[in-house]
Amino acid sequence: MKVYIETLGCPKNFNDTEVAKGSLCGENDFTLAASPEDADIIMVNTCGFINDAKKESIDKIFEMSAYKHAGKKLVVSGCLSERYSKELFDEMPEVDCFIGVNEYEQLPEIFRNLDMRKNLVGGCIGDTLPRMQRKLDDNPFTSTLKIAEGCDNFCAYCVIPSIRGGFRSKRMEDVLAEAEELAAAGCKELILIAQDVTNYGIDLYGAYKLPELLRQLCRIEGIVWIRLMYCYEDRITDELIAVMATEPKICHYIDIPIQHAADTVLTAMNRRSTGASIRTTIRKLREAIPDMHIRTTLIVGFPGETEDDFEALLDFVETMRFERLGVFAYSREEGTPAGEMENQIDEAVKEARLDAIMRRQLEISLAVNEAKIGKTFTVLVEERDADGSYIGRTAYDAPEIDDSVLFTSKRALKAGDFVQVQINDAFDYDLIGVEVEADEFTK
Repeated sequence: MKVYIETLGCPKNFNDTEVAKGSLCGENDFTLAASPEDADIIMVNTCGFINDAKKESIDKIFEMSAYKHAGKKLVVSGCLSERYSKELFDEMPEVDCFIGVNEYEQLPEIFRNLDMRKNLVGGCIGDTLPRMQRKLDDNPFTSTLKIAEGCDNFCAYCVIPSIRGGFRSKRMEDVLAEAEELAAAGCKELILIAQDVTNYGIDLYGAYKLPELLRQLCRIEGIVWIRLMYCYEDRITDELIAVMATEPKICHYIDIPIQHAADTVLTAMNRRSTGASIRTTIRKLREAIPDMHIRTTLIVGFPGETEDDFEALLDFVETMRFERLGVFAYSREEGTPAGEMENQIDEAVKEARLDAIMRRQLEISLAVNEAKIGKTFTVLVEERDADGSYIGRTAYDAPEIDDSVLFTSKRALKAGDFVQVQINDAFDYDLIGVEVEADEFTK
């Protein structure tokens, strides 16, 4: 049987899809299809985190259902399925089977038994995150590595604990073995992901083990860059900062979703950080690593957010000058404490606040990029453009979400190559440059 998988959502979802493909490719009677037209089974791995993501997932399910004919089957998996499978089972007869976020290793058995409609959401969640076989994309030079699953933080606006379960780490020996396999398959950039990577190890070892894990990962031959995503500010320890500052393989890049800067809002969100603690952590990072690029995400329009709270957030953005920043308008989610709060903010006010921050961030992003003109950076080549130029990223940019470097070269390059690029021009979110020979620059 041929299987086509459409994936939506965050890098964690794409990691799950690789696990799904790995489970299928280990069986002789399954192959991966390049398109839904060619498939016997179509699976949509959904996102269900906020309203926009839910709508996108539902639209994609209906789009894929149009390919159902001549005995084809349609399967829905992922966060939306985990969260709403009972409702979707009743409302979407087009779907033959619903699975959640814990059933990917059982896919061969599930797919062999699609003779009648089923709702199989509710797989057992273990105490640890097991190591699972993955099928990598054709260009495996950049790979995610999930080091933990679930979350125990219970932020007031978030449904992840109810979808993904409690926090559980993958054993260090399993993480290292998976990283070794990724390196052997051609991985050069390793991106560590979890709902909270800084919490790694606390459940298994009684202590935060991310610094130790990083030291071990840095010893793996073939890995050039190691990138950290989804770090909680209150767990960015002095030890972690020291490891990031001294291990040359670790990118001077960190994703810290702080969500807000006003203490009243942070308290209402059930966040452990304060405006002061966030400022202190950022100061420590930048003092220890002067070229550190910090990505953060913010939520505007949280219930009860006053004009003073918003102005404090806007001032915070202007003062901190984050190299990378994304903003979301608060999404009211059923089943969350915030969804039941009074003083919900009007949608027009949310959008106005979002726009105000992003307009200011555009100015900051442009200034950050213009400061790079005339400098030379190591760039990871991702693809060749139609005009013969190349698209790549610096160590300061995560794939899909951050800046790209558009550059020319006198020689033929391939995806996964590292080259030296001199920056000649800059825009809000992109850099323009030209490859230079090794003896033409000084790092």
